[in-house]
Amino acid sequence: QVQFVESGGGLVQPGGSLRLSCTASGPIFSIFAMGWYRQTPGNQRELVAIIRRGVSGDSTNYADSVKGRFTISGDVAKGTVYLQMNSLKVDDTAVYYCHGDIDARDGHLTANTHYWGKGTLVTVSS
Repeated sequence: QVQFVESGGGLVQPGGSLRLSCTASGPIFSIFAMGWYRQTPGNQRELVAIIRRGVSGDSTNYADSVKGRFTISGDVAKGTVYLQMNSLKVDDTAVYYCHGDIDARDGHLTANTHYWGKGTLVTVSS
């Protein structure tokens, strides 16, 4: 089965850093974009950062709340993406989810779908 698996979450003090990783596996024909989202209890899941493949190369975008502090990188075609989080704030505490926009393989067919990882918890606390 197709899987997106996150790792790297944990407890960090305000001002500290963490690096999250996500690896895709399974019957994937191609990956067009990968990204990170986060969610806290009672709130909507929100975009953190996305990296997309394009004819002119990869492009990225970020939520305003993380610009200048977080950096997304990786090899989207190979299904690996990272999120370097610096200058972490208490408000960054959330479950972080990896997301992929992919063509999944099903025998001789492919289908454009979206997949989510199960999430990794980031806790920023003193």
